[in-house]
Amino acid sequence: MRTRLHRRRSVRAAVLAAVAGTAVACGNGSDGSGGGSADGGSGDGTATATATAAPQESSRLAGEELWLDPTGHGPAAVSEARAAGRTEEAEALAPLAEQPTAVWIASPDNPYPVVERISRAAAEEDRMPVLVAYNLPGRDCGLYSAGGAADAGAYLEWIGSFAAALADRPAVVVLEPDAVPHAVAGCDGVDSAARYDLLSQAVAILDRQPETRIYLDAGNADWIDDLPALADALRKSGVDVADGFALNVSNYETTEANAEYGLALSEQLEEGAPAGTLVAHFVIDTSRNGAGPPEDAPGGEGRWCNPPGRALGEPPTTSPDAPRLDALLWVKQPGDSDGTCGGGPPAGQWWPESAADLVTD
Repeated sequence: MRTRLHRRRSVRAAVLAAVAGTAVACGNGSDGSGGGSADGGSGDGTATATATAAPQESSRLAGEELWLDPTGHGPAAVSEARAAGRTEEAEALAPLAEQPTAVWIASPDNPYPVVERISRAAAEEDRMPVLVAYNLPGRDCGLYSAGGAADAGAYLEWIGSFAAALADRPAVVVLEPDAVPHAVAGCDGVDSAARYDLLSQAVAILDRQPETRIYLDAGNADWIDDLPALADALRKSGVDVADGFALNVSNYETTEANAEYGLALSEQLEEGAPAGTLVAHFVIDTSRNGAGPPEDAPGGEGRWCNPPGRALGEPPTTSPDAPRLDALLWVKQPGDSDGTCGGGPPAGQWWPESAADLVTD
């Protein structure tokens, strides 16, 4: 198996070759840093951006098989229902047990044992696990998933153990949901510059593992409208070293909206990117977006915190049909609560009523 470093070098070589060919053909001095923008770009940079991005448009995860955690909340609920003779309930919940779903690592305890167990179990099946690293200080801006490491030092030690447990085995890591957009939008008690620096260090630590694919969370299509500001924050947070960014984690925005938003953000990141930087790709959480967000909740908590009447989204795939989109993933475990809102239990806990809602046509 080729290492991630080898993959990056081969893709970078293709990009630089395309840049050189474009420069000769067009008679200009483009350095290949890209010229795309959120509105599609214009002017002399358009042809160069198109030519240099072409080798990277398809999924970089294509061909990878995702790992299904047999101890996930969905599989566990189905097994429990069957064991208790509740056959009808088990059949209804079966869709929650049939798709690979991310494992959230959110405890401040040493993550090494659980991450190593997951990593080894997936490797034995020749599958790639999806893990969520969720322990940044000031997590969730004090909202329903508040918590995280005590300070920067504790977090770096934690993420170091997380990375070490992966060794050279394949894994997708979604890094710190909401951390960057919360800082962009403004979060009391959070020093944005310090947060971006801490995230960039976390990306660098994870990047030492040759088969780890890192997607830095970037919110969702209905959150940050200022793409230049978001791109700047992601860049300060290490997105140029990561494989890209994640969208719609634990949210309900449609796949179409997020794919359009992700492409625009990726193009925005091309502007001003260091020469030779790979175009940022992205992944989308489709676990609960089958019905989109509630139409009667144009904004605020009702749009994202346990809204009723939602549905499962498209199944996970590493070969999605959209430019720069590496995968559709089930990052949030369907059936888990968003928090103590809308009658739900604490965030991350299994909520049978929500699970039943998601599988009801």
